[in-house]
Amino acid sequence: MDVDWQRVATGADRARLRDWRNAWVAALAIERAAGHAAVLAADPLFDPDRSVEGVALPPGTYHCRTVKLGRHHDATRPLVPGRWNPCTIAPEEGVLTLRTGGTQRLVGHLFDRTDAREVFLGTLVLGDEPRAMVYGGDSKRDVAGVLERIGERRWRLVVPYPAFESMLDLVEIAPAG
Repeated sequence: MDVDWQRVATGADRARLRDWRNAWVAALAIERAAGHAAVLAADPLFDPDRSVEGVALPPGTYHCRTVKLGRHHDATRPLVPGRWNPCTIAPEEGVLTLRTGGTQRLVGHLFDRTDAREVFLGTLVLGDEPRAMVYGGDSKRDVAGVLERIGERRWRLVVPYPAFESMLDLVEIAPAG
């Protein structure tokens, strides 16, 4: 597998990754207007400037939950926190693979980028689908994000402009047990 994320990423995903901060700022504005300012201020998960060097999410078993920020349309509720589900990080083809659990699962690869961030490229798996689609095969299911460490044993995957429901998804990751 090619370990250079820029050669692997679709043009649309490279654009989403370049524009991650704009997605975050717009999503936070929507959430604050919906009355969630105190929740946002109380947790470093929601701080776009919170990043600790040494992302180094080692292989292992974790708990993950997705928090959806900023609605696409009025039918979607603002600030939607998901349930904690098991997830794993495992070496595969020269990179690490992230697999989350739940009814909307992410499966993809983590690529080295800087001391503070890694790039995630993968796909969204829905419901009872038995396996992930191939990345790049369906732009609505492709997922691009940036992985950051935000605490001693706490990480987040920042997914700007996902295809469904939100303006920004934050996948919180913490060690199991």
